[in-house]
Order: sequence, then C-alpha cells, then structure tokens
Amino acid sequence: MKKQKKNMVPLQDLNLTSRFLYDEVMESSEIHREALSIIFGREIPFFNQTESEKELRISPTIRSIRMDVISIDEEDIVYNSEMNAERKTDLAKRSRYYQALLDTNLLEPGIPNYNLLNQSYIILITCFDLFGLGKYQYTFEPICKETPDLKLEDGATRIFLNTRGKNDDEVSKELVDFLHYLEDTTDERAAASGSERIQKIHERVRKVKLSEEIGVKYMQAWEEKYYERQDGREEGKYLTLIAMIQKKIQKGKSLEHIADELEENISVIEPLYGLILANPDADEEDILDLFADEEDDY
Repeated sequence: MKKQKKNMVPLQDLNLTSRFLYDEVMESSEIHREALSIIFGREIPFFNQTESEKELRISPTIRSIRMDVISIDEEDIVYNSEMNAERKTDLAKRSRYYQALLDTNLLEPGIPNYNLLNQSYIILITCFDLFGLGKYQYTFEPICKETPDLKLEDGATRIFLNTRGKNDDEVSKELVDFLHYLEDTTDERAAASGSERIQKIHERVRKVKLSEEIGVKYMQAWEEKYYERQDGREEGKYLTLIAMIQKKIQKGKSLEHIADELEENISVIEPLYGLILANPDADEEDILDLFADEEDDY
C-alpha cells in the first residue's frame, strides 16, 4: 500500500463529498430539508423523520445496503440522498436496487393495496458525469416507449446530480452553487454563493467539524477502516486477483471468460472488472482503494 494513502485527512479539511461528513451534516432534518429544497427548487415540507446510515435488509441471505440519509416529510414523501465521490460503473442498477429495498420497507405486512406505497425520490450525488452529457441534473421517471407523453405514475423518481455539470443556463444558480460547494466546502465558497440555504448548511458543517464527539467518531471510523484494510492476506489476495483480471482484460476477454478461467464466482469478479474498465490507468492498489470505498457503501 502506498504510504500517502495511509494518511488520514483531518476532519476540518473534509468536503461534503466525504460520506462521513455528508451523513453527519444531513442527519439534521432541518439541513437535509434545506439541501433538498435547493435540489427541487421549492420549499420541501417539514420532515417527520430523518435517519443517516440506515441499513436495509429483507432477509439474512439478501445483500443489505446502507443508505446515507433517508427523510420522510409530513406528506409521507420519502427522500433518500446518497453521496458518491468515486466513479462507479454500477450506479444506475444500484439505484434500482436501492429503490427495490426501499419499497419493501414502506408497506407493512398484510397490506394488499400497493397504491399506499409512498411517493419516493432517490437522489445520487456524483463528482463525475455518469451519463457524459454535461448536465448538472438527470431526472428519471418511467414513461411509455410507444407514447412518450404517457408516464407510468408509479411514484418513484430517481435523480442523478453531477457536481461538474456545464449547463448553467438550464438549472438554478443556487443548485449550481450548491453542487460546487459540495466539492469545495469552504467559508469563501459558502459566502460567495449568496444563498441563505447554503449558508445554513455551512453553519451546520462548521458545527460538525468543531464537535469533539464527532471528531472522536471520525477517528474511530477511520481507524476501523484502516485496520480492516491492513489484513495482509485479504489485501494480497485482491491485489493478485486485480492484476490477473487486468491482464485478461488487456487480452480482450469477457467477464464470463475471466470468471471461468480464474475459477471464481462471477459476483466476485464483476465489481473489480467494472472498476478496472472505468479506470484503465489505475494500478492494482488504486483499484483496491476504489473497491474498498465501494464496499463501505454496504
């Protein structure tokens, strides 16, 4: 492992693209509401409930997920916002899985009427343009292929936000300022925005960074992650596996062929395969770091 990657970034230096800081800041119902009001360009109703780092699981045999922040407003609309600083190739299908597990937790057993499912929004914030069209915001709702004006109206909306968009004239200045602020969470950036909402969010950021209790929590979380990564046997295994997958990709072999030749389950190979394709210039340790960050999402 490269030495510089062992160094912990001080809590004071984190931007809101850090999942730790994002979760701590947005754990405040008031602040999560301010952020969502910026995203939707309207006042969001007051929240009845906000949870951060909520684990969703429907069975011990089904893969669980840990959602960053979930809020439910007084109209029973559900909002889930997720921070994704590192480039990942599976975010579209990940959002589908999030939606599925979220829905299974919204209806109590025995309720036969699916019309009682809450309206929900899953919002994935990225520091890269997943779709490559230069948009700050991509909003997806199911429509009829044969009649595009016909919406399915199932109450589920997925929104992808890109901090590095280019279409400033198509979205609100406040949203652009907010997305830039996420990557540069400083006093100067907050003040320059001229947005009262962003300044309220920044007040919360400053409070979190000055909290001794949260500072200890951050240190403990970092140390736990660090020592988990120092398990030499597991790390060595993955470094070797990554190196072999890289060589086979260079030879033009498919995911299925690689899994077969390495005699590994395709579910083990697929996430590494996707990261290598998305980061062709990264070495084994870089891929391992990205993989570890991705594993932390669950």
